[in-house]
Amino acid sequence: MGSTWETIGAMNVAVCVKQIPDPAAPGKLDPNTKTLVREGKLIIDDSDMYGVEMALQLVGTAGEGEVTLVSMAPNSETGGLRTALAMGAAKAILVSDDSLKGTDALGTAKVLAAAIKRTEFDLVIAATESTDGYTGTTPVQIAEILGLPSITFAKHIEVADGKVKVNRQTEAGFDECEAPLPALVTVTAGVVEPRYPSFKGIMAAKGKPVEELKVADLGLDAGQVGQAGARQEIIDIAAAEERKAGEIVVDEGDAHEKIVSFLEQLKVI
Repeated sequence: MGSTWETIGAMNVAVCVKQIPDPAAPGKLDPNTKTLVREGKLIIDDSDMYGVEMALQLVGTAGEGEVTLVSMAPNSETGGLRTALAMGAAKAILVSDDSLKGTDALGTAKVLAAAIKRTEFDLVIAATESTDGYTGTTPVQIAEILGLPSITFAKHIEVADGKVKVNRQTEAGFDECEAPLPALVTVTAGVVEPRYPSFKGIMAAKGKPVEELKVADLGLDAGQVGQAGARQEIIDIAAAEERKAGEIVVDEGDAHEKIVSFLEQLKVI
């Protein structure tokens, strides 16, 4: 998509990055809290790879600036952050604190917003939703806490003249939206093609700064986060139902009648 906008100066982007248990391994749930067990090595959520890549491209277009990663994870875990740093991000902020266990979506937004405030940013980018939570609410909650305009479901982003211009994906195509900077934008999967970290990038990532913070460092009250501060509760969990076997229709000259009857039972016709 072409642009008639003027180029911009330095562009600093904060990207929310979630580190999750490897989806390839069987997930475990805590029997007491009924939440996902997050221990051992964590990886970057695939959906966040698109946000990191989009941020790197925007900074590259601007010609100067940097990408800062912001994450919340247990046990000082940085595995997923190092992947994003190897892609080209300049630095990261990690909030890791035992008191965060059981934090809900709003509590997470409070933590990430407080961490983002510590950075110099023109734009905040996040995935539309995480692949291990699927609430889809945290990014807009961050925007509300920070007092930022937000645009969701971006499939294309341009920044110039102190504004962000977004093609917002809809069922019928896309809407063109604009917001003044600073702003928050959530991106859809496929908005860009994430780059693979090079060997040079992987080696460089080992030396890039990751600032680790506790809840107290953010000026938050312990009662706002963790199980104590959660405003949502998981009442019960159950295994997903197995897909039922389909109905086979043998054509004996009346297959069309059987199909019509089947669709009528489903009230499709």
